[in-house]
Amino acid sequence: MKLKGFIAALALTVLAACAATTKFDAAGDIHAFLVAVRDGDRAGFDAHVDRDALKTELRARLVAETAKAKGPKSASVAGVLLASPLLSDLAVDALVRPEVFKAAAQYLGYSSDKPLPNRLSIASGLRYVESDRVCVARKKADPCLFVFRNDGGVWKLVGYEGDLKL
Repeated sequence: MKLKGFIAALALTVLAACAATTKFDAAGDIHAFLVAVRDGDRAGFDAHVDRDALKTELRARLVAETAKAKGPKSASVAGVLLASPLLSDLAVDALVRPEVFKAAAQYLGYSSDKPLPNRLSIASGLRYVESDRVCVARKKADPCLFVFRNDGGVWKLVGYEGDLKL
C-alpha cells in the first residue's frame, strides 16, 4: 500500500516538473521578446510573433465587439465582416512593432529604466490557457493580456486579450 502511494506521489511530482519546465521554456522566449521590445530589435521581435494568428484573433474580436455594440444583425457587423481582413491586416502591421509593445510592456510594469525580470520570475507569473498556450497578465488575478503559443519549440505571441483601446 505504501509503495502505491509513493508511486502516485512520484508521478505527480514528475507531472508538476514537466509543467514547470514548459513554463520555464516559455519564459525564456517571452524574456527574449521583452528584450527585443526594449531594444527596438525588429528581427528578434518578429521571431516571437505569429502575425497570422494575431490577424485571425483581431478579426474575430472586431466582429464580436461590433456585434455587441451595434447588435448582431447590424449593417456595421456586415461592414466589419467584409472589411475585417483588410482592417486587421492594417492594424496588425501598424501596431505589431517593438515601439508599440514597449508601451504595453510598461503597462505591465516593465520599463526601460528597470532591469527585465529574469526567466524564473516570468515563469512564475505565467498561466496556462491550453496545453500549448500560456498567458501574461498584469497580476495573477487579472485577465490575460498577451497569449503565447508553442510553435515548433518557439513561444510566439498569438493573441492580445486586453482592451483594444490600450
